[in-house]
Amino acid sequence: MEKILISTNENLKSEIYIQKGLIGSIEDFLDERKYFLITNTTLAKIYSKFIKKFDKRRVIIIKDGEKYKNIKTYTQILNQLLKEKIERKDCIIALGGGVVGDLAGFCSNSILRGVELIQIPTTLLAMCDSSIGGKTGFNCKYGKNLIGSFYLASKVLIDTDFLNTLNDYEYRCGLGEIVKYALIEKSCKNDVDYNLLNLLSKYQTQDAKNEMEYIIKACVHLKARVVELDRLEGGLRKILNFGHTYAHAIETLSNYKKFSHGEAVAYGIKCASKLSYNLGIIDRDYYNRIDYLLSKFQLIQKEVKYKSKDIIEIMKQDKKVENQKINLLVPTAPAVVGLFDNIDLPSIEASLL
Repeated sequence: MEKILISTNENLKSEIYIQKGLIGSIEDFLDERKYFLITNTTLAKIYSKFIKKFDKRRVIIIKDGEKYKNIKTYTQILNQLLKEKIERKDCIIALGGGVVGDLAGFCSNSILRGVELIQIPTTLLAMCDSSIGGKTGFNCKYGKNLIGSFYLASKVLIDTDFLNTLNDYEYRCGLGEIVKYALIEKSCKNDVDYNLLNLLSKYQTQDAKNEMEYIIKACVHLKARVVELDRLEGGLRKILNFGHTYAHAIETLSNYKKFSHGEAVAYGIKCASKLSYNLGIIDRDYYNRIDYLLSKFQLIQKEVKYKSKDIIEIMKQDKKVENQKINLLVPTAPAVVGLFDNIDLPSIEASLL
């Protein structure tokens, strides 16, 4: 079993465990407290046997989909937790992907001013990214994840057997975030070189699937290191948002229906790379290498038909906007990104696909 520890300078800790079949020994990670399990309608059917290990009165099932990551679902969860008399010594378990994890995390942080949280990610995207590092929250009509908080899970239990239930589309969603890590790895201030960019450059989709446990571990190590150094995103952690300013804009415009988060991130990566090339920051060879990665894994398959002015208007409302300037991460060298706040709007518009 791989154990990765996030330990911040505020003395906050998050233990991350990665192992095939880990959930079969879930009892090893639990004690005699009350546990409240939050999951969605799809997973409640697939993993009904696992869910039956918990008191059915304390199992909260929400609707499946990004469009349900909203204040209505947040309120529903809080009301059910309070109805079943949750106490501060109790614990919430999130069983699911990014939607379940983000909502359960924000509920854990806000109810009774904070109860313990355990994340059990079931999607590739959640395993390698969203369940790690404590970002929580939900969407609103003005944009994605604009309401939320930072709240580390005490434990993240990653069972790679969950990957067996994913279809190719769900794999591609996760690969969007994995490619992001490959393109930012040398900006992560990590002691270990996982060489993700070179690995993904030579892998085909099946190769990546065969090596997925290693890839997940690499992504988790990279994110854990960044979160340890900058939990509240004052500086370094911003690199994890590579591609996301564009991504969140098209997710918002589609009302979270047309594009998965991984697809949107891939679109954002391509736009940011195009912007960097147009500005003369990266050369044609590296731009083509990034484009090849996105194409090889079939990460961009849907046309973005929104007007440029509408996309940019949403980008102006992004969490990373400062002094009314759009801050954008762009590639600056292989596996390195840089943050720029001085890019003019015509250049940003020209980068849209």
